[in-house]
Amino acid sequence: MSIELGLKEENKITLLLSGLEPLVVRADSNFVNIGERTNVTGSRQFLRLIKENRFDDALAVAREQVLNGAQILDVNMDEGMLDSKAAMVKFLNLIAAEPDIARIPIMIDSSKWEVIEAGLKVVQGKSVVNSISLKEGEKEFKRQAKLVKRYGAAVVVMAFDEDGQADTYERRISICERAYRVLVDEVKFPASDIIFDPNIFPVATGIEEHRSYALDYFRTCKWIKEHLPAAHVSGGVSNVSFSFRGNQALREAMHSAFLYHAIKSGMDMGIVNPAMLEVYDEIPKDLLQHVEDVLLDRRDDATERLVTFAEHVKGKEKTIEEEEQWRKSDVDSRLAHALVKGITDFIEIDTEEARLKYMSPLKVIEGPLMAGRNIVGDLFGSGKMFLPQVVKSARVMKKSVAYLTPFLEEEKKGSGQTAGKILLATVKGDVHDIGKNIVGVVLGCNNYEVIDMGVMVPADQILKRAIDENVDIIGLSGLITPSLDEMVNVAKEMTRLNLNIPLLIGGATTSRVHTAVKICPNYKGPIVHVLDASKAVPVAGKLIGSERLTYFNQISEEYSKVKANYEKHRNEKPLRSFNESRKNKHQINWRSQDISIPNTTSIQNVHEISLTDLRLYIDWTPFFQTWQLFGKYPSIFEDKVVGEQAKQLFYDANIELDSIITEQKLQGKAVFGIFPANAHDDDIVIYSDETRKEIISKFITLRQQNAKAEGQANLALADFIAPLESGLKDHVGCFAIAIFGAEALAQEAIADHDDYKAIMIKALADRLAEAAAEWLHEKVRRDYWGYSAEEHLPAQELIAEAYRGIRPAPGYPACPDHLEKNTIWQLLKVEKNTGIILTENLAMYPTAAVSGYYFAHPEAKYFGLGRIAEDQLQSYSERRGISLDEARKWLSPNLNN
Repeated sequence: MSIELGLKEENKITLLLSGLEPLVVRADSNFVNIGERTNVTGSRQFLRLIKENRFDDALAVAREQVLNGAQILDVNMDEGMLDSKAAMVKFLNLIAAEPDIARIPIMIDSSKWEVIEAGLKVVQGKSVVNSISLKEGEKEFKRQAKLVKRYGAAVVVMAFDEDGQADTYERRISICERAYRVLVDEVKFPASDIIFDPNIFPVATGIEEHRSYALDYFRTCKWIKEHLPAAHVSGGVSNVSFSFRGNQALREAMHSAFLYHAIKSGMDMGIVNPAMLEVYDEIPKDLLQHVEDVLLDRRDDATERLVTFAEHVKGKEKTIEEEEQWRKSDVDSRLAHALVKGITDFIEIDTEEARLKYMSPLKVIEGPLMAGRNIVGDLFGSGKMFLPQVVKSARVMKKSVAYLTPFLEEEKKGSGQTAGKILLATVKGDVHDIGKNIVGVVLGCNNYEVIDMGVMVPADQILKRAIDENVDIIGLSGLITPSLDEMVNVAKEMTRLNLNIPLLIGGATTSRVHTAVKICPNYKGPIVHVLDASKAVPVAGKLIGSERLTYFNQISEEYSKVKANYEKHRNEKPLRSFNESRKNKHQINWRSQDISIPNTTSIQNVHEISLTDLRLYIDWTPFFQTWQLFGKYPSIFEDKVVGEQAKQLFYDANIELDSIITEQKLQGKAVFGIFPANAHDDDIVIYSDETRKEIISKFITLRQQNAKAEGQANLALADFIAPLESGLKDHVGCFAIAIFGAEALAQEAIADHDDYKAIMIKALADRLAEAAAEWLHEKVRRDYWGYSAEEHLPAQELIAEAYRGIRPAPGYPACPDHLEKNTIWQLLKVEKNTGIILTENLAMYPTAAVSGYYFAHPEAKYFGLGRIAEDQLQSYSERRGISLDEARKWLSPNLNN
């Protein structure tokens, strides 16, 4: 009963939003960051893209916001020279077709009600309206609120009434209370869907009335939380430091300190630029005192003192003497410092000193090492350390323990009481393990005993080991889509064996929705989808802690809602029939001048690939994402939250890359071919030679079936190849490329207790493989196919794919069918020519590998397949020559059931 009451009480203060995936905001949730760069009033770049009708580039801005951690996307089209309503509708419709963007909720932001309502009519999921207010009186306020309620959205309410914007504490709470009572009592608007913006104004302006602006905001947040049940609070943080434009160091400190106090007072969400935010604990104490004197209005002369002090704000550079001061502290402090900073230079000397001090290797582990590791865990959990630093810390810990291991032989081996025992495994048929390894390191740094079973582990072996070791949690990882089915299989086996071990689900293709819809129904024990390594520790603690049952009930209820929401919205936008979709194919005016005859159609092997050349083609942005540092290269270096860590990581990566290239530690191999081809319906028929008398294979493509707006086609890759009836002789290419040697190098690093180097090597190998694919595609376009012989693009334009032609890959959005890899492997004799193999689930090994097709037509473009219906599945199984059940297995992530 107590659990049920607790959940009901918690739900009273819960905001539920959704894109394709739900966003749940509770009292105990972390601060929710709203991405603002898709706002024409706040971003000159975005405004320019919209004005120039470059909506594809505008989508890239939205995608970058999501990648950088935005949990809600603010979209604003208010500009005098724009048709704001049309632009809003077009952009939201485009977002709906991009699952990686559409997964988060949208905030429809406009000062024009007709624009807001137009957006509400097309947005998917549960959105947020920004904003309504009492400035035009209660009648209009209620009319708009009723419409927002009818559309099922949440709403931002500005502290604004008929007399203007609230700028005092009394006016703020008076307007918020009045608006709340109208919404809740008269409109019957759900209180949990109300978000107040009580106005953040600049402080330290020199105007006496402005002194209390920040403090009044904090007091208003607290008052709202105490007097307006279930309501939430938001705001735009950068306004507070407007008086100090040009002094970035001071503004960063002000934002951080303001946010610290605002969140403590009850602020739930807001617009915060991570590039303008300092870590609160790292603000120099004298600067913090001056800033907080202003924010908290603690002194009459606070503004004058801060203005004077601002001229003397120093940078963060430290002298060598300051850096070496830590060597003069006691050994416990030195060990803690080494763990936090990831310094291995003195670890054996300090470990030996600690062993002599404590007269026991076990006491060193249980004492100063564990204390240092706890500091690391706390800093990472609170967002004050980043993943690369945590992995470096693990390297220090492992080297220290390795030094102590011989001394432990006469004592009880191990590190004493652990937080729990967790088994990790990449499921059968999958060879990708970077993410799993990072999770293992983070868990280890938080005193969990981690059993890592490696890759391609069958369900029976996972569960036998789990039972034998009596583990507390099982963690499953996978990258390719067939891994999702294997995770379902593990869940079924756990049910058959009557197990009740909590199950963690992670990996690039996994999601909260898939976990709730596909895995949870097959296992009654606790199942939690873990988005990234930073979430693994708190989730593990809840799953095996004293409140396990409460957490399990909470998660079960959440995932039941996710499943119900998925099933509800799945059929809201009905799919077209397969025949209708085919009739709405992309229409190309086929002309002979658009068909490029290749310079060669023979299969080409490339066994000598210069890593020095590949270095120029590396896209570094995904490299930083591997380490959970989000931002676009090279601007990430200027980010005031992760910039310094990104610079250090980049430096370390290039040192390692220098060694790899100089000593030829890795090798690249590739094979590709260009073949005579024509489209037949949705298939690409491949001929043995230009006589086109013998068909040797075919690529089976899949077609979008979602209902499209007028003039938008239902795409399939076959649309970009000339159909038989055109009479034109077209071509299609395919390729496979890999970087060899990374697995062995990584194992050497692990044997040396250096997880940081092991993960670095694998991450660099992945980047080199992608770079090799880009490099090879350029050679094909310029030399082998030759349709872009004069192309000379700089690296950034190559990364941005600013060229003719595409190279989609099986398993990716346009062609999610992994079985197409078998066709590529047969056509190119990939295993024989390169050594790249396919696992039973069609993962490529080595893992740093890329395969795909080449399309040359000027109109060829990337797209997402989306959901498909049973009629296309039936056609696909017949064309593929496999059973309906097998077809369903391979295409299950895209099926509309």
